[in-house]
Amino acid sequence: MAANSIAMGTGGRTLALAWLVVFLALVLAMAATAWLGRPSDGEPVARFDIAPPNHANAAPRKVAMVVPNPSMSFPAMTPVGPAAPVAAPPSAALPLAQNLSATPLPPEVVPANVAKPVFAGRNLVADPALIEQTAQGPLPRIAADGRMPMTAYAPPVLPTRNPRIAIVVSGLGISARATAAAIEGLPPGVTLAFAPYENDVQRWVAEARRTGHEVLLEVPMEPVDFPDSDPGPHTLRAAAGEETNTDRLTWSLTRFTGYAGITNLLGGRMLADPDSLEPVMTYVARRGLLFFDSGPAARSVAPDIARRINAPYVQSAVTLDTIQTGMEIDARLSQLEQLARTNGTAAGTSFVLPVIIERISNWAKGLEGRGFVLVPASAIVSPSK
Repeated sequence: MAANSIAMGTGGRTLALAWLVVFLALVLAMAATAWLGRPSDGEPVARFDIAPPNHANAAPRKVAMVVPNPSMSFPAMTPVGPAAPVAAPPSAALPLAQNLSATPLPPEVVPANVAKPVFAGRNLVADPALIEQTAQGPLPRIAADGRMPMTAYAPPVLPTRNPRIAIVVSGLGISARATAAAIEGLPPGVTLAFAPYENDVQRWVAEARRTGHEVLLEVPMEPVDFPDSDPGPHTLRAAAGEETNTDRLTWSLTRFTGYAGITNLLGGRMLADPDSLEPVMTYVARRGLLFFDSGPAARSVAPDIARRINAPYVQSAVTLDTIQTGMEIDARLSQLEQLARTNGTAAGTSFVLPVIIERISNWAKGLEGRGFVLVPASAIVSPSK
């Protein structure tokens, strides 16, 4: 009995000691957790603040027009609206949006209602005799004395027997920085084509004229992959019908003054459809304007139409920015020289790009020494046949 009592007392003390050890371990573990933190505290934690949007205070957003060549690499896309800017990698194509505060606008030269000839520097940019005032804006016309916008707004060209080369750089009037760079950096002999969409385009056209450039209007026309590629509002469509296309064309023609002719903005499908294109070219010719065809010559019906209706016409033979490297652009410029030497004239075209401005500017410096002359597009209009 005594031995059993001793054994039971010893077992009880051992059990109590074991529970005490467990209790102390738990207390220490809790203290360590409170002091050092939980094992999962080092893992990332996502927190979301969910609140309904306040549309009343949201800033308006501006949608940038899709342009035919998305490789434009001029900097300075300015975010609009409450969203934070997202930095694009260096190789990504940047939209043609521009903070106008970074690039000052040229002065406003042309008034809303043109009552007398307006000059930008020494060059004509608006003349009431060449304008039909419409509710949409100033529509070009042939003057009563027979003067045509194609000649009145064209820079003077000295007579020469040397081969003549015309280059049209398009895409101006969308990015302020790109437009200013082209006007300042390209030789005056280069013709500049402006899209009709921005409200300040007339200012830039006047600045281009002031510096001696000839100006063309880019008219949006239906491409082969429309609507995947979309030139923008008021696009001329192959299946739209003559009346609809004339209305859309008139809208573009009334955006600004001072241009010698039009060129196509995209337009692969439209240029290949004779029934749709002929009324457009006829209307343009009756307004005293030239038609510069920047599309692939093999698929364009414009040359045949121009000969048939006796319309002033220029066909681009070389696209300079097919491969956008200095070496490839130089090769295309050399190709232009070869064509001009063979045919007497040659025309090329490109979208406005920093590398294009640089290579054309360098190429033009030695052009006269090689026996060529850089002229505006109006100086190589094809003779009627």
